Amino acid sequence: MGNLITVVVDAMGGDNAPHEIIKGAVEAVKEKQNLKVLLVGQKEVVEKELSAYDYPKERIEVIHASEVIETGEPPVAAIKGKKDSSIVVGMKLVRKGEADAFVSAGSSGAILVGGTTIVGRIKGIERAPLAPMIPTKNGASLLIDCGANVDARSSHLVQFARMGSIYMEHVVGVKNPRVGIVNIGVEEEKGNALVKETYPLLKECKDINFIGSIEAREIPSGVADVIVTEAFVELFKTKNKQLQLEYANFTMPNKDLDFKLYPDIYCCGSDEIKSSKELILAGTIPSKENEVMVSDIGRKISA
Repeated sequence: MGNLITVVVDAMGGDNAPHEIIKGAVEAVKEKQNLKVLLVGQKEVVEKELSAYDYPKERIEVIHASEVIETGEPPVAAIKGKKDSSIVVGMKLVRKGEADAFVSAGSSGAILVGGTTIVGRIKGIERAPLAPMIPTKNGASLLIDCGANVDARSSHLVQFARMGSIYMEHVVGVKNPRVGIVNIGVEEEKGNALVKETYPLLKECKDINFIGSIEAREIPSGVADVIVTEAFVELFKTKNKQLQLEYANFTMPNKDLDFKLYPDIYCCGSDEIKSSKELILAGTIPSKENEVMVSDIGRKISA
């Protein structure tokens, strides 16, 4: 066994914490022999949950943190005010060199603020982006930025493209990843001022495989491996989820169902809508609160 990689895991972060978080940590150390997990959270709660599992005791350690940052809390105030939260305590372990990485399913805003102010940015990085992997017809693509920066400059988008390319090539294993910028059309002259300013800069980057502009509706087909965006997030989320449902191509039952493939999309159930394709044609997305979103105008109406 090689050198251990130590990963801090926020045991209290996420809708199903700590149960699912601890379950995942146990599965991870069983699968990876060179992995050590530091579970940060309320010690009594975490240890009680851990007691249900058989695992290598020397590779899971519990670090006590008395506070929890909830999703609805203002991120900056939460990081400053809750010094003994699982996020703050965990990130300080990374800053002090006692861990190699930090993982959390908790408040993305708090993670972003903490990552910037506690762990710190890599030298030369102007803005920290959020970059999830999203499913496509041919696999997955990296969306960068997914909401961390709504006032980004062209230089930030170029950095996002570089970071995304490096990640896709060296972590995911995609050779010479294709980079596209989200736009209202594929023509170079289209777009807002930011896109028009960024487009030629990306074309000049020899270390980026820039394929030009892509429309949001093209994303699920996998036309780009790295999707660079800034202020299109809400529109993108709605349109993309609709198209993901269409590509998923599974039957919608009459009763309420949580989609397993995309857990943040919920089905209200209807005798009239039987399939995801019919749902797309109806131009609606069912929600957990029994509402229907009319995506073209972004307004919710009663189901």
